[in-house]
Formats: sequence, C-alpha cells, structure tokens
Amino acid sequence: MKNIKYIVFLATFSLGIFGCNEDWLELSNPNQQTVTSFWQTESDIQKGVNAIYQSLSYYDGTFFRFAPIALDLRGDDTESPSPWDVLANTGQFKLANNTIMQQWLWIAFYGVTFRSNQVLAHIDDVDFEDESYKNRLRGEAQFLRGLSYFYLVTFFNNIPLIEGDFETTDDYYQTQVDPSEVWALIVSDFQEAAANLPDSYGSADLGRATKGAAYAYLGKAHLFNQNWSEASAAFTEVLNLGYSLMDNYEDNFTEAFENNEESIFELQFDRNVGGVVLGWVGAPGADWSLTTARAITYAPAPFGWNDVAPTRWIVDEFLAEKTIEGEDDPRLKATIFYNYPGATLYGQSFEEVYATDLDKLGVKKYGNSESGRADEKDWRSGVNERLMRYSDVLLMYAEAQNELGNTSVAAEYMQMVRDRANLPDRAAEFAGLSQEGFREQLAHERALEFALEGHRFDDIRRWGWLDNATKLAELKSHDSEFEGYVEGREYFSIPQSEIDINPDLIQNQGY
Repeated sequence: MKNIKYIVFLATFSLGIFGCNEDWLELSNPNQQTVTSFWQTESDIQKGVNAIYQSLSYYDGTFFRFAPIALDLRGDDTESPSPWDVLANTGQFKLANNTIMQQWLWIAFYGVTFRSNQVLAHIDDVDFEDESYKNRLRGEAQFLRGLSYFYLVTFFNNIPLIEGDFETTDDYYQTQVDPSEVWALIVSDFQEAAANLPDSYGSADLGRATKGAAYAYLGKAHLFNQNWSEASAAFTEVLNLGYSLMDNYEDNFTEAFENNEESIFELQFDRNVGGVVLGWVGAPGADWSLTTARAITYAPAPFGWNDVAPTRWIVDEFLAEKTIEGEDDPRLKATIFYNYPGATLYGQSFEEVYATDLDKLGVKKYGNSESGRADEKDWRSGVNERLMRYSDVLLMYAEAQNELGNTSVAAEYMQMVRDRANLPDRAAEFAGLSQEGFREQLAHERALEFALEGHRFDDIRRWGWLDNATKLAELKSHDSEFEGYVEGREYFSIPQSEIDINPDLIQNQGY
C-alpha cells in the first residue's frame, strides 16, 4: 500500500526501521519530533486522540467532501449530474479507472487507522494520574479505529488489516485478509470502547465518542453481519441511555441544533474555528478552516455545484403517504428542494429561479439555505455531519426484532419514527405483516428517514438486492445509473496505485 507506506515512512523514518546501522542514521534532529520522542505525557496522548478526530473531518477523502459522496451516489435516492467524471462515474458504477475516488478514500481512512494505532500502541507507555481518563482516551481511539475500519471494509471489502504501528516491522507489503477478520476487529473495538467511554461529556468536549456511539455502531456492525441477537442486545443498551427524537426532523441538519438529543455521534464543523484555507491533503496548518465542502458539492446550481441530486423516485416515495392532516411528509421539504406552493431556497422563489425547469430537484439537507447566505460558493459550511442518529438505532432495532421473529415489537419501534413525521399510526397493521412484508415496509421507511444521508446503498447491498434479479430491475427503474452495475462493483476497486507498489494486493472482483 503505497500511501500507507508513505505516511508511515514520514512518521517513523528516524527510527531506522530499514535496518541500517550507519552512525549517521542514529542522529536525530532536536527540532523535529519523532514517534519515539513524542509520546511522553498525558497531553501527548490526548493530542494524538484529537488528531484522529481531525483526520475524519479535515481531509478530502473523509468527511470534508468525498466520504459523503461515496456513500450517497451509489444509492437509488441520488444521481449525479456532475460534469466531473469522478463523481458521475461513481453513481454509474463506472469505477475501474475512477482513481481519485478510490485512492482518496483509501489514503484518508487508512490515515485514521494509523493515527488510532499510534495512540493504542503508546498509551500504556505513559503514566496517567487518573486511570479513568486514560481508559477514556483508549476508548476513543478504539472507537475511531473501529469506525474507520467499518468504512474501509464497506467501501472495499477485501482490505489489509493493520493493527500495529510499524515500529517493529519491515513488512510494509500488507496482505488482504478475509473480511470476517476485519469485522471481528471492528466488533472488538466497539465492545472495548463501550466499556471505556462515558455516557456524555461537558460542553468543552462535545463531539467525542460516547458509550452510546460505541454501542450503536457495535449493533450496526452485528446487523451488517446478520447477527440479530447481538445487534438487538447492543441497540438495547442505546435505548436505555436517554436519547430521544427531535420534534422537528429538520433540526438534525442545521447549525442551530447541533449535538442535540437525537445525535449519537456527529463530526464537528465550525466556520469560526481556524482560518479560511480549505483542507485537502497534506499536513494541516493553523489557517485551515474546520469546515466541510458538502454543502457546495450537493447544493443545486446556481447556489452550488449540483454534483449530487435527488432522484424523482425518492420524491415519489415521500409523496406516497400523507400525514394525519393530509399534508406531504414534512421530511420531504427538509431534505429536497422541489416545486410546491411558496417554495424558496437561499431567500429566492423556486418558481423564479427555475422558471424554465419547474421539475428541478435539489438537495436541501445539510445545506445553508435558511442561514441568510446567498449561496454556498465560499465552500465553507459549518454544519456538523451526523453520522449516527437515534432514529437509525430505532429502525435498526426494529429490523433486528423482525428477523428474530418479534414483528409486533419491531412495528412499535418503526412507528416511533413515523410518529415524528406525523404519519398515521399503522403499528397494528405492520405487526400483522409477514417477516418478508415487514422487511419491505422497513426498506421504505429507512429510505425516507435517511434520504441523502449515505445509508441507502449500504442497505441495498446488505439486503442482497443486487443479487436478486427482481430487486435489481426495481433499482434500475428507480435510478437509471444502476444500468451500469456489474457484479462485484458493489465495492470500490482497490486503488491501482496501491496494487502497483504492493505485489501482495489482489484486485476486487468486477474490475
């Protein structure tokens, strides 16, 4: 893995890991910290943990920009009108030579695992006055490593599993392991993190991983592997921690209600932190802006780049059922710009902006349309990315209960999410569905609740729809981009640059 090797080389060159014994290699630069000299105090460990969080939000390959795109564009709730082939090809499964997408994801998320491994390798070398504080920091690193591997294995499937810090090995050419080994580490990391992390933090530490986040992702990891009992047990822990749904669905995607009672884990962005320089790659500087490029990437033209757009199918799904008062599902207006009486965006009339294209659809969720800003053209959005919401736990718990044969319990929890949208109480009806019938209804409910939040394609893949000719035909009718799907391309290709430098890597099927 060329880029992992490069990262490790930079961090550990002065250690002489290449086995050279010349005296000049033993010399150290007193003005440059190394892996050996850095990890000395509690503060150093905390800085190391902070750097892991930073790598999830500062870099183009993670949630600064590319991770949401990679998660969203392969779903049937989105399409890409982008003129940039890197993005357009992602949604069309034309990924064989789409090198930037795969490579940046690979580099950035392995950067997260590397930083996590560094903390976990050195935390026991440092004396702590407070053992509980030490365990908390360990838990944060465990959670973040588990999270990064969760994304790596769901993006690429066949990946190397790196747990060490490269200080005692000359073997940079890591081999791929069976995905089950990666999932085992993910489960272990989340389990240990749950044991070490607190329920909550004070205001100065908002955004750090909590016990609820660890249990929620532990349950999700089990769910993805169809371990229904284990998933249900983990979600039950979250249900007992006091989370609740926000009254207003849209409050989950604005700056005004960040870190709210529905948020279980979210990445922190803020226009008032750092400078105004956008972070892409390389070493971050004090002038880097702690912001995200999601809003400008997703916002419809002329307010943004219109690289991601909703499909007509997802709009029709929202319109399929009216609220108790006979209105459209309120989640539609919170998620998508579309033509309805009085519709506005960025302070302008929808009908006036799109007078020649009233069928226009645009992404509203996670944008700044209501902020008073005229558009997203400065690239700097401060809206936090909510990676895990309580509504996801409710619906994943419902799914696990249905698979365990407890459909009446599953219906109750699914209706909790519907209640927030003011949809009719159909719990009794859903309780009477067959297990398969409930799966179909749950798929509909999840599509609406999490539209344009990066969940849809993972759901499609784990439910086996891509292997089912009938379901695949449905997906193609929802989104013509699925015409480009080829077996194996449910995962991204291993970056060719990594294969070129590492003879032990094998390309994924379908490429």
